[in-house]
Amino acid sequence: MHGISSIMKVESMDLREESNRLGSLPNVSPVLAVRNSTDLHKFDHVSSSTGISNSNLSIYNVDHTNDYSMHQEKQKNIGRSQVTSVTPTSTSFSSNRLRGCDVYIGFHGRKPLLLRFTNWLRAELEIQGLSCFVTDRARCRSSRKHGIVEKAMDACTFGVVIVTRKSFRNPYTIEELRFFSSKKNLVPVYFDLGPDDCLVRDIIEKRGELWEKHGGELWLLYAGLEKEWRDAVSALSRVDEWKLDAHDGKWRDCILRAVTLLALRLGRRSVVDRITKWREKVDKDEFPFPQNENFVGRKKELSELEFMLFGDVTGDAEKDYFELKARPRRKHLTIGRGRSNSLDATRKERQTESSRRKGKEPVIWKELEKEIEMQSTTQMQYQTPKLKTGGKHGRRKRSMKVVYGKGIACVSGETGIGKTELLLEFAYRFHQKYKMVLWIGGESRYIRQNYLNLWSFLEVEVGIESGLERSRMKSFDEQEEAAIARVRKELMRNIPFLVIIDNLETEKDWWDHKLIMDLLPRFGGETHVIMSTCLSRVMNLEPLKLSYLSGVEAMTLMQGSAKDHSIMEIDALRVIEEKLGRLTLGLAIIGAILSELPINPSRLLDTINRMPLRDITWSGRDSHSLRRNNFLLQLLEVCFSIFDHADGPRSLATRMVLSSGWFAPAAIPISLLALAAHTIPEKHRRTRLWKKIMRSLTCGFTSSYIRKSEAEASSLLLRFNIARCCAKEGYIQFNQLTKLYARRRGVSGVAQAMVQAFVNRGSIIHHAEHIWSACFLLFGFGNDPVVVELKVSELIFLVKEVILPLAIRTFITFSRCSIALELLRLCTNALEAADQAFVTPVEKWLDKSLCWKPIQTNAHLNPCLWQELALSRATVLEIRAKLMLRGGQFDIGDDLIRKAIFIRTSICGEDHPDTISARETLSKVTRLLANVQIHTSPQS
Repeated sequence: MHGISSIMKVESMDLREESNRLGSLPNVSPVLAVRNSTDLHKFDHVSSSTGISNSNLSIYNVDHTNDYSMHQEKQKNIGRSQVTSVTPTSTSFSSNRLRGCDVYIGFHGRKPLLLRFTNWLRAELEIQGLSCFVTDRARCRSSRKHGIVEKAMDACTFGVVIVTRKSFRNPYTIEELRFFSSKKNLVPVYFDLGPDDCLVRDIIEKRGELWEKHGGELWLLYAGLEKEWRDAVSALSRVDEWKLDAHDGKWRDCILRAVTLLALRLGRRSVVDRITKWREKVDKDEFPFPQNENFVGRKKELSELEFMLFGDVTGDAEKDYFELKARPRRKHLTIGRGRSNSLDATRKERQTESSRRKGKEPVIWKELEKEIEMQSTTQMQYQTPKLKTGGKHGRRKRSMKVVYGKGIACVSGETGIGKTELLLEFAYRFHQKYKMVLWIGGESRYIRQNYLNLWSFLEVEVGIESGLERSRMKSFDEQEEAAIARVRKELMRNIPFLVIIDNLETEKDWWDHKLIMDLLPRFGGETHVIMSTCLSRVMNLEPLKLSYLSGVEAMTLMQGSAKDHSIMEIDALRVIEEKLGRLTLGLAIIGAILSELPINPSRLLDTINRMPLRDITWSGRDSHSLRRNNFLLQLLEVCFSIFDHADGPRSLATRMVLSSGWFAPAAIPISLLALAAHTIPEKHRRTRLWKKIMRSLTCGFTSSYIRKSEAEASSLLLRFNIARCCAKEGYIQFNQLTKLYARRRGVSGVAQAMVQAFVNRGSIIHHAEHIWSACFLLFGFGNDPVVVELKVSELIFLVKEVILPLAIRTFITFSRCSIALELLRLCTNALEAADQAFVTPVEKWLDKSLCWKPIQTNAHLNPCLWQELALSRATVLEIRAKLMLRGGQFDIGDDLIRKAIFIRTSICGEDHPDTISARETLSKVTRLLANVQIHTSPQS
């Protein structure tokens, strides 16, 4: 193994030289430029940079539990005596370990939201290197534990007290307020009430809506003294510099401000800089789209999503759940990810059963079918599908129930019904309860890469060398699984994230058919997951089935800015709604047309009905939504006619829509979309020639005119709701239905134009998804046909400037080994096919009469281009050979490098530096093979 490791070090230097020979990637930001310049360097060096250091984690917790440990590790301590309410584990501490505690966090209560907030605050402080001691003193059952807590209070630098409505009737919270205020290190955090609510007179006299129920002489509840109680509550108003308010769900701002202020007071300036930089990134990239100011309806669905994730609802949403019924406790079987989760559930049941004997059973809301029942937290598990056999009909269908309070929700509905809008609205309303909203496109070809793209927000390395075991060489599958496990591990900490998987196509990955479940964190943790899909069911979860808008809501969406319509026009709108299948997408387009154009609904209905449809052959599952909704297709054609009327017969807006069908599902840069639209070939040669002449006459104004036309065309698409605005400036996105119709509309040359746009101006860093889409069209992955064919010169340029950098970045930066190698394999096949065409005899009518002339080939007619093609193939073969070594596939690497040597020797000669470099790689491969044979051969 030592020999293999040393050879790999030398081999990685050759890969760096190969990367320099390929050239730098275009349009790379400074941070990413550093990453990509060192991609090949990672073949031999492990990167330890994760953005935020893990080395300074706190050891001053009551339970001594590292927030960076996995959930399964935490379960080992369940059943021991409880000192903290955040995590029911504990370890005895000697007094000398409490001397340097930075922050003491005291709270009182067992509400899930309070525990979730406290866990997050503690984890955020510890991840920034501030040591914490967290406890609910009311749950300490022995004098020894109270003694430990008192020593921690005395030794801490700051005392954080989480203030709730019940805090003022808890003697321990009152004591903490008095103690820390006397030391002038009190940091109050207001959780379910604001600073203005904590006035002594209002509490005692039951003034205001809050204290009518919870106020009064609260010191009598624990036999305390009124003066001590008054002093403790009054101390809150004297803390002017700390206004940490988490009331009304403002969790994120409160926690980050608390960490920032505490770090400043403790002299940790680097922590403040990290948080500032992170917040700037989040403000820029958190949401894919701006919030929809014209969002209509869906109040019930939003409340139900909140209930499904949190197991509780707050604020105005409580009005939707007014019927509560007590039900007798019933037994429920549980299903989970595997054996470990079943064991976790069993331990939880035992733990809660013991607490049930001592006092009142904790309950949370749960909705079953038409009513809501009060149910124990131990029953909030996946309900087992009941399979009944026998009888007249044999096995029945599975009966599934919606899961509440486990942090997982699924929204199902037709394409265009408004699933993305619902998820976006939920994310904007509740984003403060999460550290960040992580939006993932769920299309099967891109979901794995979209998932790994979260590394920059989670500040975790997913590269090929991260955490690489030096003791043995990992296979490609192991390296890919390790990268996914690092992201998944970050999502399973006590820091809450909201992961939204939009438009999940299938339950399995397109590349290796692995379950999407493998990407998700454990359900029931701090991170919540919402999926939107057209599937009827995902992972045995009963989804929230999204129905149509109500008649009033649909009418509001269709009327647009014009609200005063006659009864006849209202009837026309209702006919349009029915013909559109009540799809939200179509209703929004109707509203936009009525707002933008001086046309009434009845005339618009007549125009749509008279619009002829193109002859399109529909096939495949994706075409089902369009095949049964001809009226929506006619509406799209009306929009194209409007664009053509506004901008001429070949409107840029129309061509941009047609081009969008071949792009990836991600947001599309307007500049590249317009470039592809301009590249679509003209039908009339004379018009094309006339435009060339006009371009030559107005060359000085071309670029400014193009920029203006791009802005006008994109604005037209946004105003008519054909496209939607993205949070990232200069990008727009199209609905999947619109893209599918644009792709099936059958305009020739559109796919070619899209590929040409990215060949000429694409960036590996910023447009990786769309470049992959272009590769699908060029190489025909899987059973897909080859849609676009390039000239030899264009193919060579594409290989050098796009394919090789993309494959290397995919392999090294994201550990997606199999996909990168498949791309290079298909690229090799394309180069070999082009080479075969070069050596095929070329017949020309002029040569037929000259029998004495030798047979000509393209290689003879253009030798320089043929040599460049062959050398490009040799470069791809060599890169493939070097990458094969990373997975231990030495025999395949040996075959590939020998082919590369043969090509370079034939063209460049034995003494050329590239040939010598290839021969050195071959000698390394040979030694690696010999070492493997020695270690695997049976000992005599």
